[in-house]
Amino acid sequence: MNFAKGGDTIKVHYTGRLTDGTIFDSSKKRNPLEFRIGSGSLIPGFENGIIGMAVGDTKTVTIPDNEGYGPKNEDLVVQVKRENLPDDIAPEIGQMLQMSQPDGHFLNVMVTEVDALSVTLDANHPLAGKTLLFEIELIEIL
Repeated sequence: MNFAKGGDTIKVHYTGRLTDGTIFDSSKKRNPLEFRIGSGSLIPGFENGIIGMAVGDTKTVTIPDNEGYGPKNEDLVVQVKRENLPDDIAPEIGQMLQMSQPDGHFLNVMVTEVDALSVTLDANHPLAGKTLLFEIELIEIL
């Protein structure tokens, strides 16, 4: 029997959940995800969770934030005055926006709080600081 190991290119189906059961992503209605184990293209906990699986195996992997999208960094949460937002933006909680940085690059941010005078923007990955549960099925080792 062939087991997945570092350097293998594989195909998997997965469903990602938060600890409260909320599904945040799934490949079930798409083509399987294909990647090389150890390439660093996915979060470490996901890649490491597949090592040792055989084709047809299914398992659930629990990934703490330090093996996922990292802990939430409060330095990436800023409060801005509403008057500093473009006039055509009506901020709502959960809305994704882009902020331009001094170097010309853009940063994706999520609106997390809105009041009459200010808006709180969070540049952390939406899954930062969260424990993730992935149900993974190894479809193929290429």
